[in-house]
Amino acid sequence: MRYIFLFLFSFSFAQQTQKVDFKTVHATLQPNAIEKSISGEVNYQFEVVKAIDTIAIDAIKMDFSNVKINGKTVNFKNSGKALQLFEGFKKGKNTLTFSYKATPKQTLYFIGEPSTGSGQVWTQGQGKYTSHWLPSFDDVNEKVIFNISIKFNDSYTILSNGVLKNRDHKRNGYEKGFTTYNYQMSKPMSSYLVMLAIGNFTKQTAKTKSGTPLEFYLDQKDADKFETTYKYTTQIFDFFEQEIGVKYPWEIYRQVPVRDFLYSGMENTTSTIFAQDFVVDQIGFNDKTYINVNAHELAHQWFGNLITAQSGKHHWLQEGFATYYALLAEKELFGDDHFNWELYEMAERLQQASKTDTIPLLNEKASSLTFYQKGAWALHFLRENIGSENFQKAVKNYLKKYSFQNVNTDDFLNEVKAVSAFDTENFKRIWLEQSGFEVNQALMLLRKNTFMKSYLELVEIQSKPFSEKKTSLENLLKSDAFYPLKEEVVFQLAEVPFEEKEALLKLALDSKNIKVRQAIARIMVEIPTTFQADYESLLGDESYITKEIALGTLWNLFPEKQAEYLNQSKEWIGFNDKNLRILWLTLALMTKDYQNENKVNFYDELLNYSSPNFESSIRQNALTNLLFLNPNDQNILRNLVNATTHHKWQFTLFARNQIRELVKTERHKKYFEEMLPSLNVAEQSQLKRLLEN
Repeated sequence: MRYIFLFLFSFSFAQQTQKVDFKTVHATLQPNAIEKSISGEVNYQFEVVKAIDTIAIDAIKMDFSNVKINGKTVNFKNSGKALQLFEGFKKGKNTLTFSYKATPKQTLYFIGEPSTGSGQVWTQGQGKYTSHWLPSFDDVNEKVIFNISIKFNDSYTILSNGVLKNRDHKRNGYEKGFTTYNYQMSKPMSSYLVMLAIGNFTKQTAKTKSGTPLEFYLDQKDADKFETTYKYTTQIFDFFEQEIGVKYPWEIYRQVPVRDFLYSGMENTTSTIFAQDFVVDQIGFNDKTYINVNAHELAHQWFGNLITAQSGKHHWLQEGFATYYALLAEKELFGDDHFNWELYEMAERLQQASKTDTIPLLNEKASSLTFYQKGAWALHFLRENIGSENFQKAVKNYLKKYSFQNVNTDDFLNEVKAVSAFDTENFKRIWLEQSGFEVNQALMLLRKNTFMKSYLELVEIQSKPFSEKKTSLENLLKSDAFYPLKEEVVFQLAEVPFEEKEALLKLALDSKNIKVRQAIARIMVEIPTTFQADYESLLGDESYITKEIALGTLWNLFPEKQAEYLNQSKEWIGFNDKNLRILWLTLALMTKDYQNENKVNFYDELLNYSSPNFESSIRQNALTNLLFLNPNDQNILRNLVNATTHHKWQFTLFARNQIRELVKTERHKKYFEEMLPSLNVAEQSQLKRLLEN
């Protein structure tokens, strides 16, 4: 009977938006970094459109007090999942006020130590739900104008949605050392797009052609990385307004990176949060950039924020569109060959995944790959078939017609039908409702591009004897062809005897292209001494990936020069995950008679990188190498157990998998069992589960 009641309540709550319309909310919030809690005073304005018995606001494990409707104290029910109101409201306009406190287990994250000035607080609402930290609405069809005020230590920068109207010490009562930042929105949005981010940030600003103010934030220690991290942002913004044909729908746009973010980025309305790993210097920019994620999250300000899919079934209307428009932005920046190359790589992933992934695009259980990349390919197929002008017209009409509303797939396809004679039903059936990937149709479109036609022809001769294709490969390396062609040439040389391919390898090295030279670093498992100096030149490339591959390969193949290679690379750090520094420490520890007097310090530094003092990407790199060096060190094992309690699921999965392998040996199982009493409650819980399984 209890389950029937829960089902009926869930069903009735889904119907709430038809009877009650929440208009605005003013929330004054105070995160507490010591308690890892948040408290606040909330004022909702809502309108009862039709008679309703109970009004619910999603609120996970919160405490409420001083609940009033229209100024009068009312009784309420706190189910642990929702604040349920059943008296005091009337048909028409109403005001709800209350105080609350929550200690969220997810969605609101406290990172680092706030007392040192290095702490961060940030949110991630999509997939986790804002209702864990702010009483709000998990139903994306309930759109509200959010006005958020946040009170916190005045040495920190505080960010939220909308325009910063002011900041003061006196709002909510004066308290020395605290400041309240007051943000306001002017248009409604779904609750999962509400955000806050607090940190020791520095800022730069710009303006778009249409006058929209842009704000760029970085951690103060990264103040020299604005240009490389945010490169092309203004151009992407201007391109989107022109290509989409609908002006940016909000008053401001800001972006901020945070540590240990759960995903690449999140398109909170007006205020994107993204992962610290995309903060790069000039060398890092050659390997990994924020450009695609930047464009993707910005595109969501139209596709997802201005209009929002009615349900998970139509999620591709957000992710497929954002993925495709990010590609169009890259096409604008880097050209048609780059655009088609990205589409080809997507097609390869989709074709491979289709062997096991049988859930179609128009299904709420579809994979991320399907929603994002198959969704993008479906739009590309559509755009190519109806023409770019008709596609642009349909998208523009679609966005204008449904602005600040919720949409489904047919809403979009109806706009396509209105501007063309294209068979949208057949398109829907093949691309959206069927599983698999339309490889032949994709290849047909790709072959329209001269570069892609040449690339596909090159792939087709992969199995031919080297003697038959040598001249063709040589001519490609000598040409000004787009780099993936030359990269493919190098990969086809992998199994060719060195004396036969040496001349071509030197041609590839002479290309000066970082990606082509990196391909050489990847394929060389043996290096003849006649080619050693050529390969060593890769250590000087402006690429942290190439440096990492080359250093590891050279150290392994030429033991007599290990000390020389280490001396050459001793100042390297690498990406945000310290890939080069961690590799260097590992190799230094493994090198016989190399700085023996410093090896304890080297080990301690590497061990420290595996501790909770650092981001998960650094910790994972360090733990991987430490487990290789000394899997019996209980300090390493303790840090590995701690990693199982981290909020980032990718890191906890890594840690759990490592422990599962280790406990297959009796020695390590005993180590972990003896460690249990000294662990905290969360660590004990995770480790017990792993030991039992």
